[in-house]
Amino acid sequence: MDPKSTKNRTPFSHLVADKERRKIAAQKNKRSVWSGFGLFGIIGWSIVVPTMAGALIGIWLDKNSPQTFSWTLSLLVVGLFVGCLMAWNWIKKEHGEINNKNENNE
Repeated sequence: MDPKSTKNRTPFSHLVADKERRKIAAQKNKRSVWSGFGLFGIIGWSIVVPTMAGALIGIWLDKNSPQTFSWTLSLLVVGLFVGCLMAWNWIKKEHGEINNKNENNE
């Protein structure tokens, strides 16, 4: 019996074959630990930069245009929200690319 024939395969053998294909693809696309740290760094900086920019603009506005509310706190929260949104979109894009790559390998 030919091991590559799909006629007489059981659901279990389909599962094993699928896992084997994914494992081989993962071994081909092996990334280093440093690339993982780099990904964390990109996500971190995409949140930190807008948050700090919002805080700095808020400090400047508090000095030059005082209000009953704090510009610094308000723009810090806005910057944090924008940074999290940017990081979310970046992760979503990377996840889509990984899924497309996996589908193309199968």
